Amino acid sequence: MIVSPNKGHLYLIPTFLGPSEISHVFPEWVSHIVCQLTHFVVEQEKTARRFIKAMNPTVVQADLILYPLNKHTEAASIPAMLAACMQGVSVGLMSEAGCPGVADPGAEVVAMAHKLGIRVIPLVGPSSILLALMASGLNGQQFAFHGYLPIDKAEKKHTLKQLERRSIEENQTQLFIETPYRNNALLADLCQMLQPQTRLCVAVDISLPTEQIEMHPISVWKSRNMDLHKRPCMFLFLG
Repeated sequence: MIVSPNKGHLYLIPTFLGPSEISHVFPEWVSHIVCQLTHFVVEQEKTARRFIKAMNPTVVQADLILYPLNKHTEAASIPAMLAACMQGVSVGLMSEAGCPGVADPGAEVVAMAHKLGIRVIPLVGPSSILLALMASGLNGQQFAFHGYLPIDKAEKKHTLKQLERRSIEENQTQLFIETPYRNNALLADLCQMLQPQTRLCVAVDISLPTEQIEMHPISVWKSRNMDLHKRPCMFLFLG
C-alpha cells in the first residue's frame, strides 16, 4: 500500500543495552522524537517507562499509552497497536534492549505498518550485533546471526561444527548469543568444540563502562580467564 501523508509514523526506537548515559549512545534527534510521542509498543512496561523518563524527564506517565508486545502477543491484536497512526498520531516501537526488530520482537508490527500504508522510520541507536561485528576484526562483508544455540550438548556440538564448516567455506562470520548465566559454560564449549585456529571474538557489556571486547584464536582462549557470568555478551567466530 502507498504511504499516506495523513497517517502518523511508526518510529523504531533503539534502547539502552544496559545502564548508560543517554548522550553517549543516542543522538539528540532520538530524544526529540521520543519527547513528542505518547503512544508506544513495548516489550515490558516498567522498562519502557524508565527509558521514556530518561529521554523526557518532564513526561507525565499517566499520559502514556503503552501496548505490550512479547511472545504471548496474538497476531490479531497488532492492528490495534497502530490504530493511532491511522488517525494521524505517531507511535514508537521499542524493544527491551537495542534495536527493535533485530533479534527482538517488532517485525510483525513493522510489517503491518507497511501493509497499512504507515511510514516506518528507523532511528539511530546501539545494536549489539553490529557493534560487536565492527569491533571484532572478523569479516563484516559476510556474516550471519543465529540467535541462541541448542542447549543439548550433542546438538550444540553438531550445530557449531556446521557453522564452523560454513564459516571456513564461505569466509562467513558467525554470530550468536546465550542466556547470561550460561555464558561461561558456552565459552568452555567453544574452546572444546571449535578448531584451535578458529578466531573467536567475545564482546561483553557493549556500550557500558565495563565493556570488554577480545578476539583470539581458540588456542589462546583456552588459557584465558574471562568471567562472562550474567553479563550481556555477543559471541562471534570465523574459521
